[in-house]
Amino acid sequence: MSGLAQHLASLISEYGIAALFGSVMFESLGAPLPGESAVILASTAAAEGKLNIYAVLAAAFLAAVAGDNVGYLLGRKLGRPVITRYGARFGLTDAAFDKVEAVAHRHGPLMVVVARFVVVLRQLNGIVAGTTGMRWPVFVLANAAGAALWVLVWGTLAYRFGKSVDVVPFVWHHLSAVMAVAVPLMILALVALHFRARPG
Repeated sequence: MSGLAQHLASLISEYGIAALFGSVMFESLGAPLPGESAVILASTAAAEGKLNIYAVLAAAFLAAVAGDNVGYLLGRKLGRPVITRYGARFGLTDAAFDKVEAVAHRHGPLMVVVARFVVVLRQLNGIVAGTTGMRWPVFVLANAAGAALWVLVWGTLAYRFGKSVDVVPFVWHHLSAVMAVAVPLMILALVALHFRARPG
C-alpha cells in the first residue's frame, strides 16, 4: 500500500465516516483527493468490524452527490474562465477542462454516470456539467445513478474481500488493471442502452 493510502487509512481509522465523507466530497469538487481509495479503505474497515458498512455506503453516496452538485452550481454561476483562473493550482486547468468538456458535449448525461469511474472525469464532472449548461434535473438523476453504482461496486467489493487479509492487497495492487477493463466495458454497455432507448 502506498504512503498516501497508508495516511488515508490512518485518517479513516481516527476520524471514521467524517474522513470518508470529506475525502469523497472534496474530490467531487475537483480537489486532488483519493475519494475512491477512501471508499475502499472504509469498506475494508467495515469488513473488519471497525465501521458500519451501511453508514459507509450512505456517507460515500451522499458525499459524492453533494460534492458534484456544489460543483455544478459553481460551474453554472462562475463559468469556466473564473474556475480555471483560480483552480489551476488544484488541477482545474484549461487542458483538463478541454478533455472533459469534449466528453460532456459528446455524451451528455451518459458522461455523468460513467465519470464516477474515471479519475479526471470524476473530479470535474459536476463543474463541467454546470459550465456547459446541462439541465440540472438531468444532471441530478444521472449523478445520483453514477454515484450509487460507484459506491456499490467499490464498497461491496472491498467489504467482501476485506474479510480476507490476503485478498485486500491483491485487489489494491491490481485496481488500475481491473478498471482498465471494467470502465470500457461499462461505457460500451451504457452507450448501447442509450441508443436502444432512443426512439427510432
